[in-house]
Amino acid sequence: MAEPLWTSDALEAATGGRLQGAAAPILGGVSPDTRTLEPGDLFVALASARDGHEFVAKAFERGAAAVLVREDWVAEKTTGPLLRVPDPLRALEALGRAARRRGTPRVIAVTGSVGKTGTKEALRLCLAPQGTTHASEKSYNNHWGVPLTLARMPAATRFAVIEIGMNHAGEIAPLTRMARPHIAIVTTVAPVHIEFFASEEAIADAKGEIFEGLEPGGIAILNRDNRHFERLMARALRCGAGRIVAFGESAQAEARLIGADSDDSGSTVSASILGRVIAYRIGAPGQHYVWNSLAVLAAAALAGADVAAAAAQLEQVRAPTGRGERVRYELADGPVLLIDESYNANPASVRAALAAMAQTPRSAHPRRIAVLGDMRELGERSDELHRELAGPVESAGIDLLLACGPHMAQLYERVPAGRRGHYAATSDALRDALLAAVKPGDAVMIKGSLGTRMGPLVEALKTRLSELREQRAIAAGS
Repeated sequence: MAEPLWTSDALEAATGGRLQGAAAPILGGVSPDTRTLEPGDLFVALASARDGHEFVAKAFERGAAAVLVREDWVAEKTTGPLLRVPDPLRALEALGRAARRRGTPRVIAVTGSVGKTGTKEALRLCLAPQGTTHASEKSYNNHWGVPLTLARMPAATRFAVIEIGMNHAGEIAPLTRMARPHIAIVTTVAPVHIEFFASEEAIADAKGEIFEGLEPGGIAILNRDNRHFERLMARALRCGAGRIVAFGESAQAEARLIGADSDDSGSTVSASILGRVIAYRIGAPGQHYVWNSLAVLAAAALAGADVAAAAAQLEQVRAPTGRGERVRYELADGPVLLIDESYNANPASVRAALAAMAQTPRSAHPRRIAVLGDMRELGERSDELHRELAGPVESAGIDLLLACGPHMAQLYERVPAGRRGHYAATSDALRDALLAAVKPGDAVMIKGSLGTRMGPLVEALKTRLSELREQRAIAAGS
């Protein structure tokens, strides 16, 4: 039988809470969401969009072993053991710190303006065959996501990969002090969330907070090709980093790209990783995957993994839903390729997505359609940053642009009239034009900030294309 993640005594000791009722050992995990809670989990009643205390009964119905609640919370009917604490979020943080203290995991923390989640997932993929590996789920990288990730970490973990995000200064520092990484990666710095910062340098400083939690003599892995490299390096050294490892195309990078041949299914890469030349294949298209793979392999090697074995795993990398997932639909008159980039958008990620789309061969998909929604949190430079996408749209060979949102209107007006497909104020208003525009042979990429609700456009197009594919199958069988 597997060791329990938490026992009752350990829960009380870590949180300083008082257990009401006899709790079974927490065998599964820790969850703040009854929709994903598994039997045997500890449910944490956090206050976010809704107060988690409203779902205590539901948590026990789903099989929760215990529920962590505020000490003054009064239940109409108690159906299971309650761990009462002054503040559930603070208790979750304490649980995360306690989990970090036990065992001897090599902890890798990842931040950056773009590429955090992809880098974290690549590290998980590379390290898992070489030892028990624990990593953040989804994009659980905020004030509750990081302690939750740590609280779920088994004591026997060999490698831990913790994603840390922010959109304001001061948010990363307490999280990295909780995670206490041996290795900290900053993928890149770009004008993301610039609305909340005075300058791009201020964003770099906020990302540099990740070094405040480095274990003594820890390692900082930095993008040598980013203009903020020197600034980040100085911050890391001030925070006690024992080694700076640069990655990129620069001759000064210890994790250096030698060459890459890219196509619409991925890239074949040659790189020098800490003095060792390695050839490998990445199973997802896009130059950003190539660059970040250098940081991934450097971190794997420095964490004690076999770097060649880690590199071999990169062929299994796939872009996740909302972050570049590609779905191909074989229709009667030709295929349609749907590229789902709907999870989020900023200037750097839109440029990367367009560049990746440019790898799609014209022979398979003669026409390229970009469907773009507003990039949020760009402040006073928003219109300017949207207009500046005209060059990347041209370079990617986009044949038709559909756009929505007040800021994306700036880009729409800058592209040649012959490439303007349709503009609407909202994504809902763009739906019918999108469904009418897509034809067999097209490659379609949909991207925008989460608040612009581009996801429903993806789902609407998937539904339409699935119906057409089924019609083709029926016709072929008749």
